[in-house]
Parts: sequence; C-alpha cells; structure tokens
Amino acid sequence: MRAITINHVAEAAGVSIGTVSKALNGTGRVSFETRERVRREAARLGFVPRTRADSGAAVDLAYSVGVLTSDSFGRFTIPIMLGAEDTLGPGRVTVLMCDGRGDALRERFYIDSLMRRRVDGIIVTGRGNDARSPIRGTGSVPVVYAFAPSTDPDDYSIVPNSQKVGALAVDHLVGGGRRRLVQITGHESQAATAERHRGASSALTAHGLQWAAAPQFGEWSERWGREAAIRLVRDGVDFDGAFCGSDQIARGFVTGLRESGIDVPGQVGVVGVDNWDVMVEAARPPLTTIDLNLAEIGRRAAMVIINAINGEQVPKGSEKVEPSLIMRDSSASPAPPSSATR
Repeated sequence: MRAITINHVAEAAGVSIGTVSKALNGTGRVSFETRERVRREAARLGFVPRTRADSGAAVDLAYSVGVLTSDSFGRFTIPIMLGAEDTLGPGRVTVLMCDGRGDALRERFYIDSLMRRRVDGIIVTGRGNDARSPIRGTGSVPVVYAFAPSTDPDDYSIVPNSQKVGALAVDHLVGGGRRRLVQITGHESQAATAERHRGASSALTAHGLQWAAAPQFGEWSERWGREAAIRLVRDGVDFDGAFCGSDQIARGFVTGLRESGIDVPGQVGVVGVDNWDVMVEAARPPLTTIDLNLAEIGRRAAMVIINAINGEQVPKGSEKVEPSLIMRDSSASPAPPSSATR
C-alpha cells in the first residue's frame, strides 16, 4: 500500500501543496470552501500530517516553486536557487527549474507547465540583469523577478545595486593608494555595464580623480580581458589600478599584464566582479572581487513568496541588494607605487 503524501491531497483537492499546508494547519488566507475541500480529501485518503515531536504541531509544510531562467549554465541561477531553498527550508521545497533560453515560446510552454503543476510561486531570473518583459498567465500565483528585473513597475523585482558595485571597486583601489584607474568591462549596451560605470565614475570624481583612459568595452570573457591589458600597455597608458566588469575579464586581464611584464599587485591592482570561486581562486594572484550576494537575492525572493502564500500582497517596484567587497591578493597596496608602463 502506497504512503499518502501531501502531494496526493493537493492533486485530489485541485490545489497547490502550499494551500494544503495552510488548510490543514489553519494558517494563511484560505477560503472556507477550499479549507473544507482539502480536509475532506485528506480524510478520504487517510492522510496524516507529520508532527513535530516536541510540540505535536502539524509541520507537514511543503512548497513547490518554479524557477524560470535564461541562464543555461546556472552561473547566476544556482546561487539564487540555493538562497531561496535556505529560506523555504531543507526538505520543504520542490524547485522546478525551467530554462527558457530567452525564447518566448519556450517560456510560454514552461509557464503553462508550472501552472498545471499548481506551483505555489514562480521566481524569474536570468543570465544578466537587463530588464525583461513580464510573464503572463500566472493568475494569483505570486511571481518575483530576481536579478533580471521586470519592465512592469507593478511587478516586484530584486536586483543587485550595480552602481554600488562600481563605487566599491573604485573606493577600494583608491584607498589602497591607486590613483590612475582604468575600467575593462562587457557590452556597453547592457544595464549592468552602464550602472557600474556610472557608480565607478561618481566615486572617482568624489576622490578628485579621472579615468586614466576611456572605458574598454568588449566581451564578458577572459580573452577580452587579456586583449585589453595587452592593448593598454602597448598604447602606453599610465595606470596603476583596474576595475574589471567580471571575474572572467579580471583573470584574463591579469594574464595579459603578466605577459606584458607587469606585476600584479606590485604595479597594478585589479578588482573583478561576481566572486566566482572557479575564477577568483584559480587566478594568480587570487582576485579581489565584488560579490553580488546572489544568495541573498534568492532568500528575499523566497520570503516574498512565503509571505504571499500566507496571504500578504506581493509588493510592487524594485528592491536593491547591496554588494560586498571580498579582498584577496590582486589588489594589495603597492609598495612603493609605480606605473604600469615601462
């Protein structure tokens, strides 16, 4: 004889797992009719909620959350998912990840699939944090946009404070004695690039300084970082600090400087973005970086969904999560400071 679970009750009653939990535990906003239907089906199936040994209280809470992403590699999505799972609780959440690959038809298919599965909430995220079109057809299911914000101001989005990312990097480099800074980053058209540059430039101005060269825009890759470093040295640009738009770019930049005979951090201090352990720890020297705190974005997204399941309204607008500076060897203060050019 099969064991009856909360999933069986949800299917029989035609509601989500979260609604079953609320109906049986007497929590959250559930209509009288729905609560009674859930209880009838639970009784018919012989479902007995698990209880906490020390209190006897029913705790068979479980959530089913869909994650719709365009991040095929999971570089940004996985930390967000882990943060959400930490908030929802180990063993209390089933996460259904759907890779829409940025394609509208694929996304529509996955949204319909998630709705048929009666998920309790949907987190929409992506590979970048450019604003994206909102998803439709989710009815009363709460939707939160994490990292990749919605263009609809009535939606709720949680994003990194990109201007603060740039400001943290510049303040750190200048605080370490660097005065002639360059910026090497990704595509100029992307929101993160523009916002980080704006924050970095404002911080530089506040220190009474200017960029040693125009921003270097290119790919989000090690190859581009290496090419940019070699080009700046070849062109005779006098710089002693570099703010790189990602850890991939930063690692390539350090490689290009080393190939050009420039010591890091002795002659040039380097700061990246993302705190991607594969990149920062493997670089020589290990990279100082700005952590976007993606797990915190996931935690906050999950909390909004939990609150919505319990009857609260999903807020509107955008919330920014503050980044953190993670110091390693690549930005150690120069002693004595010297030019990057020979």
